[in-house]
Amino acid sequence: MFMNFFFEVLIGGLLSGVMYALVAIGFVLIYKASGVFNFAQGAMVYFAALTCVGVMDKLGVSLWIALPITVAVMIVLGLAIERVVLRPLVNQPEITLFMATIGLAFFIEGLAQLMFGAQVRKLELPIEDVPWQYLMDHYNILVSQFDIMAAAVCGLLVTSLALLFSKTKIGRALRAVADDHQAALAVGIPLQRIWAVLWAVAGIVALVAGLLWGARNGVQFALTFVALKALPVLILGGFTSMPGAIVGGLIIGASEKLAEVYIGPMVGGGIEGWFPYVLALLFLLVRPEGLFGEKIIRRI
Repeated sequence: MFMNFFFEVLIGGLLSGVMYALVAIGFVLIYKASGVFNFAQGAMVYFAALTCVGVMDKLGVSLWIALPITVAVMIVLGLAIERVVLRPLVNQPEITLFMATIGLAFFIEGLAQLMFGAQVRKLELPIEDVPWQYLMDHYNILVSQFDIMAAAVCGLLVTSLALLFSKTKIGRALRAVADDHQAALAVGIPLQRIWAVLWAVAGIVALVAGLLWGARNGVQFALTFVALKALPVLILGGFTSMPGAIVGGLIIGASEKLAEVYIGPMVGGGIEGWFPYVLALLFLLVRPEGLFGEKIIRRI
């Protein structure tokens, strides 16, 4: 019975970690190729989810019609961010770009609420949030079907991105830009066009994350804080590694659930919200570049 409960908590944490990893991948895409830490990724998640339910409400259409409309909106948003905000700031100090994404985050949040309102919305996906009967019947483990399907969707998206980066011409260009901007320019790779594609892809990733988290917690302003949970994921996995984001998400998801269940009662509970940051802080002291990050050798 004890082991059943342990695996129930562990599996639930791992499945939550996959959804954390999905948000973290949005950060990795932009940071690896352009060196910009996109603080607006959480706002993009909120904007995507609110746009989807807003289109459904205002136009009276189903999810399957609202979804391609929202995909188009997020692609346009990503392209507009790159063209209007970041392209004029090329070659500026990294802190300038970071501050620009902070301002961008507030703008996107305000724009979303201006267009569709600030009230909490319900988002229903064709996935039931009920226990998976097979695990209940055979192993007496309570795991939500929604969590399993959400993990499957995340896995499909990650696989698609991996194929995009490894098997296509534009993917090879993306990797070249990520490795060395100047060398990529020297061989004729259009740097600004590649960055535009990356921001569009980041918008689609934000949409998938927004739909899953919005269906779980409701479409509300609190979705913007999901990005904060991605920070310890990035610290553990590395800011430039997609596999690192996945592994970091799994570690954070599992550790926060296990800590809440087994350590929480000893300290009064409520540690799920801050335990990942403590873990990330301790990890920084040991391996600051992350598990899969590129180690930086500083010369004195």
